[in-house]
Amino acid sequence: MPLRDFEEYVALAEQAHGHICAGQILGLRMALYGLKLLGLDDPEGKDRKRLVTVVEIDRCVTDAIPVVTGCRLGKRALKFRDFGKVAATFCDLQAGKAVRLAARESARQRARELHPEIAGRNEQQMRAYREMPDEELFDLRWVRVTLPPEELPGYKAERAVCAECGEGINFRRQVERGGRVLCRACAGESYYRPL
Repeated sequence: MPLRDFEEYVALAEQAHGHICAGQILGLRMALYGLKLLGLDDPEGKDRKRLVTVVEIDRCVTDAIPVVTGCRLGKRALKFRDFGKVAATFCDLQAGKAVRLAARESARQRARELHPEIAGRNEQQMRAYREMPDEELFDLRWVRVTLPPEELPGYKAERAVCAECGEGINFRRQVERGGRVLCRACAGESYYRPL
């Protein structure tokens, strides 16, 4: 399906995120700009399998990006690298091109300048982020992203089984220690602690 009208994306983002906010508007604009720069106009149709997006923050912006790109964690086309930055890299796997967009710090101040009549910061930014040119909203950098095969959508490989907990491990995420195959949690990278 070709790109939709911006207001359609706003409605879809609100539905996906639970409310509409400045971060959602910024995420929609970021994704649309990334697709434009890559020359992709049908992310949910003919361009679906060629796009991977890497997001760098777990905030509102990130919920809006898949609304436009169609990239999802479950499809292995959305990657998360926790850098704490309002930034995303859009990768065209077929063309071997990638563009990283980062929200400009100056955009907040520019929103205040554009709409001093609006008291609420969120409303002020939502309005300004709809109007500002892409170049005022985002820093752009063409980059190279190398994704190993196990990171790509559609990758298939044998499952490993952790020698410690017995759980299955997909996509070569196992660790070998002392000749034993372990999941990352049993190898010491766990984010949880059993009670």
